[in-house]
Amino acid sequence: MTTATTRRHERRISPVFLAILAVMAVTGWAVWTDFAASPGVAVFLFVTSAWVVSLCLHEYAHARTALHGGDITVGAKGYLTLNPLAYTHAVLSVVLPVLFVILGGIGLPGGAVFIEQGRIQGRWKHSLISAAGPLTNVLFAIVCTAPFWLGALDGVPFAFQFALAFLAFLQVTAALLNFLPVPGLDGYGVVEPWLSYKVKRQIAPYAPYGFFIVIALLFVPAVNNAFFDAIDALLRSLGVPEASRYCGSQLFRFWEGAPPEFCRV
Repeated sequence: MTTATTRRHERRISPVFLAILAVMAVTGWAVWTDFAASPGVAVFLFVTSAWVVSLCLHEYAHARTALHGGDITVGAKGYLTLNPLAYTHAVLSVVLPVLFVILGGIGLPGGAVFIEQGRIQGRWKHSLISAAGPLTNVLFAIVCTAPFWLGALDGVPFAFQFALAFLAFLQVTAALLNFLPVPGLDGYGVVEPWLSYKVKRQIAPYAPYGFFIVIALLFVPAVNNAFFDAIDALLRSLGVPEASRYCGSQLFRFWEGAPPEFCRV
């Protein structure tokens, strides 16, 4: 196999990702047309598959930016194929975020792809590589909320509106959480290249626990309320009603029973 052929193989879109994309498309169509016998199941599959697609794009953005920054090893690791099974921490990158959505209805960031930092020259490149992932979530949120802030909801079925609103909520929470300058999250990766060696040495012992500290803080009522108040305010500013996001969450959690009457329109 020639080098050129190898490189094409390294960048070929994975059948796994295409299968997830197909599930998103089919279930999205089922929600739109009200074809599914159980709208809740269709919304669940649509939102979950779209969430996994966004996770794949998040990690791809890290890898692609790293490739242009100088780390030519990301292709051989399978990071450019959009295959979630190729990630260094597939459980952290996909399984854990999906479980948090199912159990808690919140979009938590996953584990990053492994970048060989020594191959990247320049602090701006390091920062951009870290920022690329959550910026993908921001872009995904813009796409999901566009029908709301553009006033283009005429003819859009309510179930699909609710699903988009809930998916936008997941993307916004993931972006904001991931941009926190906490070790283990991409926000720290953005600022870390600009810190002094002494500060980085002081932070290093606590770095493995940063992600878990953030999760623990979300259980503190004052922190939880402040965080979700900020999320609600941001979504309202984008034209997404709180009721739409709530109904999307209720439809998504179909195993809890029928949603409230005002969600079944």
